[in-house]
Amino acid sequence: MAKTLFLVASVLVLGNVVFLHASFPPSLITDLAKIVMDNYCSPEKLSGMKEDIATAGANTDVLNIPDGEALAKVLTDGVQTTVSDPRLRVSYEPNYVPVVPPQLPPLPPEQLIAVLQTSIKLDILEGNIGYLRIDSIIGEEVAEKVGPLLLELVWSKILPTSALIFDLRYTSSGDITGIPYIISYLTDAKSEIHIDTIYDRPLNTTTKLLSMQSTLGQTYGGTKPLLVLTSKNTKDIAEDVAYCLKNLKRATIVGEKTAGGSAKIQKFKVGDTDFYVTLPTAKSINPITGSSWEVTGVKPNVEVNAEEALATAIKIINLRLQVPALIEESATLVANNYAFESTAADVAEKLKGHLANGDYNMVVSKESLEAKLSADLQSLSGDKSLTVSSNTGAPPPMEYTPEMYIELIKISFHTDVFENNIGYLRFDMFGDFEEVKAIAQVIVEHVWNKVLHTDAMIIDLRNNVGGPTTAIAGFCSYFFDGDKQILLDKLYDRSTGTTTDLLTLGELTGGKEKTLIFKNLMTEYQLIISLLKSMGFWLLGATSCLECQGGGVTQSSFHRQSMVKANSRELLITD
Repeated sequence: MAKTLFLVASVLVLGNVVFLHASFPPSLITDLAKIVMDNYCSPEKLSGMKEDIATAGANTDVLNIPDGEALAKVLTDGVQTTVSDPRLRVSYEPNYVPVVPPQLPPLPPEQLIAVLQTSIKLDILEGNIGYLRIDSIIGEEVAEKVGPLLLELVWSKILPTSALIFDLRYTSSGDITGIPYIISYLTDAKSEIHIDTIYDRPLNTTTKLLSMQSTLGQTYGGTKPLLVLTSKNTKDIAEDVAYCLKNLKRATIVGEKTAGGSAKIQKFKVGDTDFYVTLPTAKSINPITGSSWEVTGVKPNVEVNAEEALATAIKIINLRLQVPALIEESATLVANNYAFESTAADVAEKLKGHLANGDYNMVVSKESLEAKLSADLQSLSGDKSLTVSSNTGAPPPMEYTPEMYIELIKISFHTDVFENNIGYLRFDMFGDFEEVKAIAQVIVEHVWNKVLHTDAMIIDLRNNVGGPTTAIAGFCSYFFDGDKQILLDKLYDRSTGTTTDLLTLGELTGGKEKTLIFKNLMTEYQLIISLLKSMGFWLLGATSCLECQGGGVTQSSFHRQSMVKANSRELLITD
């Protein structure tokens, strides 16, 4: 480190002016380096420093800077660059008077609590939302003295609330021994929680911060919504509290990234000079992440300006208070309506279990709730079609002119006739058959007639996004003779308890085809595909496995065959 200091300082000196004599004692650099080496909280970042100290004593170029403040800045830049830590600072203070940490006066508890209340703000917001702002975190000693009064004057009013906003935007001081108190009262751990580990370099001690085995009075519990507000002014012990609550998944952090302070900062006098070095002598090591909030700060779950944090937190809480009812209702809807009854009951029960386990405690928006609930439903059921979405209402009906219909059909359908009179038809969505009837003649004229008289047909569904089940009968009917009605399938509707026969239609606009080949089928159409396969139609290029609940199509042995037969017609197909 000392070598780096001299390199930086020498460049600054030689690049401006050369001084003829040293203004400060030669031991300044070595004394400074030794303080850092003996006290800095992360000794692993100081490798090779011992060797540098010996070299530093022989180099006095940097000491030629006559101004103490200018030299302090040069030394600060060198120290920070070498250790890669902006918290290390060198200062020149000829008139420095050591700052004595403020101590609470030896007052009776009643008067002491009055002093503490100047840094505490308590409110009950609309919707029974508690608001607690603490600008300085008290330590264990003070907590023991005023605990009963804090319980009566503050905590008793917070306990009955439905949710809590814990405001640390203005908290820049505190006692590290107060952290276990805060965490213990905001959780409901049945077993001891390892909250944090503090390593103190000068003392060479490692202290585990653990949750309290018992508390004076009731805790807030671990399920009610808890949001912590932060700002760029949230510093040191307050950052530790926010970081612990975030990684315990007990709280959602809303606001700005915190200051990135220190668990403990100390100031040392450098030898017999008027120079001082300030550096972190202890560090926090979170047992969950294995890292710390120091230097980097605590990143919020929801990042907004500090001024907007409170309003944002209230919105999130109002959403979360609705979550239990929404999950219960979703579970009931699945249990009563999902097509596969035995699966439905299991999914509903497990979904309620997710709620009870607090899996929805970190929801921050309607979009995140929809995404998580959909993911859970799909994971529990194995069914990708089981999703949740906002009810935005049906769009207003549009009036189309015949010309608009023609243009829409041209865009939606793609046809071609390949060599050997093989027809190709692609469309990327199934429409409701009853609604399509109105434009059936237009479709026949501009689409169907182009492929009707081919000797075979390829239907391309690779990009088809699906559609209503009413399309099944109408679509399949075009590939069967109309002299008799064929039962395609039976559809069971769980919500109504009814079973509907899917039958081919006797009357259709345009002609019918007898030969069909599907290419690269998608899972969404397993019902249509299964029906046509079972009735003698060939399937080519089903590159992904389509087996699923309720029966589906597999990548059969037909894949990669070049010669196939369908309905006694011989076709040449290249894959």
